[in-house]
Amino acid sequence: MPELTVPSDAGQGMRELMHRLRRSGSASGALMTLVVLCVAFALLTDNFIEAANLRNVAVQSTILLLIALPMTLIIMTEGLDLSMGAVLTLANVVLAMVAVKTGGVVFALLAALGVGAVFGLMNGTLVARLGIPPFVATLGTLGVAQGLALVVTDGQSVVGIPDAVQVFYSGSLLGVPSPLWMAIAAYLVFHVALYHTRFGAYVFALGGNREALGLAGVRTRLYLVAVYVIGGLMAGLAALLLTARISSGHPTAALGMEFDAIAAVAVGGTSFEKGKGWLLGTLIGVLAVGVLRNGLNLMGVTSAVQVAAIGFLVIFALMFDALRGKQS
Repeated sequence: MPELTVPSDAGQGMRELMHRLRRSGSASGALMTLVVLCVAFALLTDNFIEAANLRNVAVQSTILLLIALPMTLIIMTEGLDLSMGAVLTLANVVLAMVAVKTGGVVFALLAALGVGAVFGLMNGTLVARLGIPPFVATLGTLGVAQGLALVVTDGQSVVGIPDAVQVFYSGSLLGVPSPLWMAIAAYLVFHVALYHTRFGAYVFALGGNREALGLAGVRTRLYLVAVYVIGGLMAGLAALLLTARISSGHPTAALGMEFDAIAAVAVGGTSFEKGKGWLLGTLIGVLAVGVLRNGLNLMGVTSAVQVAAIGFLVIFALMFDALRGKQS
């Protein structure tokens, strides 16, 4: 009786199939969460489903998306960035101060990007070069960024933001708000970078099999630092929208926003181990967090309770991910 032969690439094909099935499971879980939240708030509030409010949810979610996209990459490398909210806050006050001083956008944005790049490089160096756990390293830089934001502003808001900055949040192009254009562009750039470039393949490998990547001759530390630098740069870019939105620079403007970003990534189905993540899930997670905050605001729920609600949302997402992992 002849022996059965199995193609050499059958194992790889099976792994790819299982990966797609797990990713579709993440999609269904994230979409289910978003749909349930939308239906619940449509029933509990009078104006949630109005076009103006839904537009408001989308626009307000753009800042969160700008920092959730790089947070996805960081978590895929089995890392974490607790400093992103504080870095965004510091970039916000620096951008505001330079904009008030110069009356323009270019130098202000460059200053904010510089702040983000410095802290991203600091985080990446501590994690990749010195081997400090990401939680500890970014907790330290969180304190540094938060303290600097208070020092440079003396605890006061920076006002007098020029119209050239504010138009980035209040303006529109072809009837679409400017923040949405920026969010769409950012998502497309990250999508191409993650799924269609060598850098993206290395990001998956940094979390999935870092030792094998190193044995292949890839400078894993360099790419890990790059992931954190990208996170810092995106915080600097998000500072432009944040400053335009609140028309000021404030030393506590975005503190805690890293929690929302981590929540969005978790709800979207990105795993905290083995390099499993996807950007569309993060986008859905961002919308879910935005809908939750908006709906609770319409119901008059305090911000403290909103944070607790997002915490429960994260726990639910992690429990769903754990159960899905046991079944796969």
